[in-house]
Amino acid sequence: MTWIVVAPVRDLLPGEMRRVDPDDAEPITVYNVNGTYYATEDTCSHGAASLGEEGYLDGPKIECGLHGGVFDIATGAAVGLPCTIALKTYATKVEGDVVYVATEPSA
Repeated sequence: MTWIVVAPVRDLLPGEMRRVDPDDAEPITVYNVNGTYYATEDTCSHGAASLGEEGYLDGPKIECGLHGGVFDIATGAAVGLPCTIALKTYATKVEGDVVYVATEPSA
């Protein structure tokens, strides 16, 4: 599994998110929810909107800024219409003071 650097822990505070653009892979958004890091694919499954750049993080849920669909960021499940297709999720880890994300989706 390939891991890439997201940010130092101090630069991704609780309630914040960040889009990451890995080489040769689709964009990923990493979220900090009360000190726990989650990651999903960045592009909304309903429309071509970046969740990391246009979305609204509300606790463990991300709302798409384009059509208002909602996803559970821990599971990727679509939990608010018009979204019905789940997002891919990715593993995250913290080593030292740095947040990392896997470049392949979780199983």
